[in-house]
Amino acid sequence: MRPATSRVSRVVTLLAVVVPPAGLLSAAGLLWGVALRPFDLLCFVLLYVASGLGITVGYHRLFTHRSFEAGPVLRAVLAVLGAMALQGPVTQWATDHRKHHARSDRPGDPHSPHLSGGDLVGAARGLWHAHVGWLFTTKGMERGALYGGDLYEDRLVAAVDRCYLLWVAMSLALPFAAGWLVGGRASLGLEAMVWGGLVRIFAFEHATFAVNSVCHSFGARPYDAGDESRNNLVVALLTFGEGWHNNHHAFPRSARHGLGRRQLDPSWLVIRGLERARLVRHVRLPTPTQLARAGR
Repeated sequence: MRPATSRVSRVVTLLAVVVPPAGLLSAAGLLWGVALRPFDLLCFVLLYVASGLGITVGYHRLFTHRSFEAGPVLRAVLAVLGAMALQGPVTQWATDHRKHHARSDRPGDPHSPHLSGGDLVGAARGLWHAHVGWLFTTKGMERGALYGGDLYEDRLVAAVDRCYLLWVAMSLALPFAAGWLVGGRASLGLEAMVWGGLVRIFAFEHATFAVNSVCHSFGARPYDAGDESRNNLVVALLTFGEGWHNNHHAFPRSARHGLGRRQLDPSWLVIRGLERARLVRHVRLPTPTQLARAGR
């Protein structure tokens, strides 16, 4: 492992994280009132939050790490919302992520940025692989019982997975239908589908991909997690708390990732709210002793 992040890694990270949102905001400014209206922005925000929490609270903290327990209705809702982010079925997402934790930044990790060589070319190749390249090479390869046996045997998860393409279609149909109903024209439905569907999916996918690339290359490492996982504020803001990645790798079963006082973690706030409403139970958190023991 390198003692510090290379300059090229920081440049590639900057390009991957800053340029796409900047381009998106520029396009939005140019199209405002022409092909982007307040209702389109509302669709974008609502579906970004709903599908994003489906990934962070549902796919990640509930199904992958079993950080808390929930009843069948809430589990189904979270699984469907996660599927609407278009990051794959629950079983595929969870098995890939569990393998990532088991082999983090070592051979076998599906998306580590640190396995392509220590020179400048290797660092750039590693960042690209961790961000999007792995989607075309190593995604979904792990399908055995080792990392997903409990999910394959879960009837509710299997039912949601079988209808995955339906949830994909619904992810685009909902903003289209809403735009048509509110605007009264199919063209406005198409406009809402572009921003509340396609652009929203693109934005949250790259925010999620940044957890794999940015949060293993740039940020703070307050805990000794045995890998290169790092905390990154920008990624945390875009992913409802997932950017506190070093915290997560140190305590993978914790329902709360933002362990510090100033580490905003909206996904944890949702889980906490559900717990107070008695919709979830057995919420797992690290003890003060565990936190002290894992600190550097």
